[in-house]
Amino acid sequence: MTTLVEELSQKARTLSPEDRARLAEDLLASLEDGSEAASEVEAAWEHEIRQRVEEVKSGTAKLIPAEDVYAETRRIYRK
Repeated sequence: MTTLVEELSQKARTLSPEDRARLAEDLLASLEDGSEAASEVEAAWEHEIRQRVEEVKSGTAKLIPAEDVYAETRRIYRK
């Protein structure tokens, strides 16, 4: 790390946990600002979500009861 980054990191560690969390969120958000890739991923997920909701509403989605999913998960991870 550069000296400035080390200094900022040390100062950030003196903040309250809540303030450190907010700072971390702000820094992470700044990495995504203007990111074309992040926007494309977000748009793709929004499209996927809308499509899945429509499939459920129209009755074309294959729904699996939660009990079946849990049973299958237990079966797989018991091995």
